[in-house]
Amino acid sequence: MAAPRPFRFPRLLASAACGAILFATTLQVHAGGAHDARQDGPYVDASAYIQGDDQINAWYGMTWQLKRDFDDICGDTFCEGEYTNIEPLRFSCSVHRVSGRIGMCLWSFAASDEHLDPTTGKIAVRVPAWRCRTSLGPLATLEDLLAAVEGQPPLYAPLPGGQGSIFDGLIDCL
Repeated sequence: MAAPRPFRFPRLLASAACGAILFATTLQVHAGGAHDARQDGPYVDASAYIQGDDQINAWYGMTWQLKRDFDDICGDTFCEGEYTNIEPLRFSCSVHRVSGRIGMCLWSFAASDEHLDPTTGKIAVRVPAWRCRTSLGPLATLEDLLAAVEGQPPLYAPLPGGQGSIFDGLIDCL
């Protein structure tokens, strides 16, 4: 009879445990439980700036709807070429913590292109990423942005003080 194999922590459990620790650490940092030197400047992430249920719902509703809007048009526009699986990752804005003015908004995307070698069975993968800036006027505030997209698809809403919409910015980026 063979000797029992020693217990090995399965990779999936290890990954899940690491993810849980990272998530808990992130919650602690956002709850003020740890000091982050990067937060000492005048700008913060929009998610740290928003206050009150109305702003919170408007911000997260906008970012959620942006992903839905992109998914609706991807196959007929940006996802027709070399990369057919472009995925929106995160729409984020820096906001001046006192004035509420937006420093910059950026939407990040990623995709992949796989090539199988039929001789060896190996798969080569290219994984590009895009960082698409949103064109806003220099005095636009987060409140202005949320008001501009209220009640309409945020991907197509005219931006405050900007040149067109978020969609227009994607044309030049993707």
